[in-house]
Amino acid sequence: MSSARKIVVVDGGLSTQLESMGCDIDGPLWTARALQENPEAIEAAHRAFIAAGADVVITGSYQVSRQGFIEAGHAADDADRALGLSVEVARRAAEGTDTIVAASVGPYGAISHDGREYRGNYGLTERELADFHRERLEFLITAAPDMLAIETIPDVREAEAIAVALEDFGGFPSWITFAAKDEGHVCAGQTIEEAVAVAESIPGLERVGINCTAPAHVNGLIDRITAATSLPVIVYPNAGGTWDSLSGHWLGVTHEDIVRCAREWRDHGATWIGGCCGTEADGIRAISEALRGA
Repeated sequence: MSSARKIVVVDGGLSTQLESMGCDIDGPLWTARALQENPEAIEAAHRAFIAAGADVVITGSYQVSRQGFIEAGHAADDADRALGLSVEVARRAAEGTDTIVAASVGPYGAISHDGREYRGNYGLTERELADFHRERLEFLITAAPDMLAIETIPDVREAEAIAVALEDFGGFPSWITFAAKDEGHVCAGQTIEEAVAVAESIPGLERVGINCTAPAHVNGLIDRITAATSLPVIVYPNAGGTWDSLSGHWLGVTHEDIVRCAREWRDHGATWIGGCCGTEADGIRAISEALRGA
């Protein structure tokens, strides 16, 4: 692909940026803990990504759901307020810019805290999954983000349920990104082509791609996605490396690695490019400068 094609830079890992700023996000609510206790920190993280060159910021709603909040000892309406607040905070950070605010719609497995968000196969019916997402979507869409970031989806069956839930809203501008376990399969085992076929049935879908996945798998995934659909491709994988829980940092990741990967993803056909776990604002700055300057 020609490097002259317009590239949109997506932000990095919100949790990574918050931790780099000294925020404690331990616990079942993860970044939603900061959203409740210190929304100013979330706003500052968004601002850091925007200053680094991000054209798109993703809200802190990934972990927010009534079920998850209740299991963590909070009230259901606390979750409802948090969903709206996540968009409000991102809007404040983006004020005066052309930054796109994308409301994060994370997978059902994110509330389980046992890794199911990277396995799928929840054992729930399509109706149960659709009901779970529908109540979150209602509050997020009411908060009026520019689009939805349906992200880290590990299982084609969950994408099918989200498609059903979104029918109630007449569609809404959105992207969907899957979490993958290799160069050809999402985490639950279905092929990426099966995932793309289901994605195309989602009302309002504007692009499809990959996030929260090892960077080594992404070139092959992009090739298979672009062969399966005419939809634009978005990728914001993990930075790679190893998480050191003692230091609270990702080890073995350099900005040179991030930039090299981002250029490869562009050349394989992705047009919206960013980072997920392990990518803080400085990493997004490196991506932005590399993709716009080369």
